[in-house]
Amino acid sequence: MLTVASLWIPFTVVAALGQVARNAMQRSLTKPLGTWGATNIRFLFGFPFSLLFLAVVLIVSGDHIGMPPSVFWPWLLLGALSQIVATGLMLLAMNDRSFVVTTAYLKTEAIQTAIFGFVFLGDHLTWLKVLAIVIATVGVVITALRPGGEKSFAELKPTITGLVAAAAFALSAVGFRGAIITVPDVSFVTASSFTLLLGLFVQTLILTIYLLWRAPKVLQSILGLWKPSLLAGFMGAFASQFWFLAFALTAAANVRTLALIEVLFAQAVAYYSFKQPIAPREIFGIVLIVVGVAVLVGA
Repeated sequence: MLTVASLWIPFTVVAALGQVARNAMQRSLTKPLGTWGATNIRFLFGFPFSLLFLAVVLIVSGDHIGMPPSVFWPWLLLGALSQIVATGLMLLAMNDRSFVVTTAYLKTEAIQTAIFGFVFLGDHLTWLKVLAIVIATVGVVITALRPGGEKSFAELKPTITGLVAAAAFALSAVGFRGAIITVPDVSFVTASSFTLLLGLFVQTLILTIYLLWRAPKVLQSILGLWKPSLLAGFMGAFASQFWFLAFALTAAANVRTLALIEVLFAQAVAYYSFKQPIAPREIFGIVLIVVGVAVLVGA
């Protein structure tokens, strides 16, 4: 029977599906807007929807939000800034033509999230859940590799950049969870929605100022493509809303591990939509992901 405590499972699944859709929409906008322009869409056009989400939640719940405690702000800034830094490092690594290896290292995020969550938030994980995280992560790394890609693991730069990017994504998850659980006297839904609103505001402000400084024409192009950008922004805010709801209910490591099922969604799209065959290595990786996720959910 589904309880409030176990709602993080469907929340994470919905968030992963929404993220796949958002990534597809952003990908189509990368060419006309550039990488950072397309990235800013998820924040700039997602922010108004976060306002709408919070308004609906407040009306339905009857909650009243005051000024959050001082401890809320460092966690929020850690989450928002780490996510921007992680994205930048990821793009830097991929520009070095180390896409496959970088992708594999990025999937260590779940393990690093478990470590940071324990150190900074005291999130407790059983040995069984730790084992599940390791199994699922290994499965994703195997699935992400391509023939000959293992040779690039000897290169120091992509190794360091990929691991640091994964660490930044892990810190982002821990930071947002830390902010959510410090919001007092409201439901977890309200706390999540409130944190999402302020997180998107900070990220929108920072990236918009950056584009104004470095590429003002990109902002003009973004406004000119407001229709597709609006849909991408909605999907981004929608996915983030469910990520944050999941963070409110369980350790960030649990959420980020279950989120590895996104790889299964991507494989399914590649197989059914593009008729791309699945190699035996990928099948083995998928089996490990399924086993890891099953152990995590059942633990």
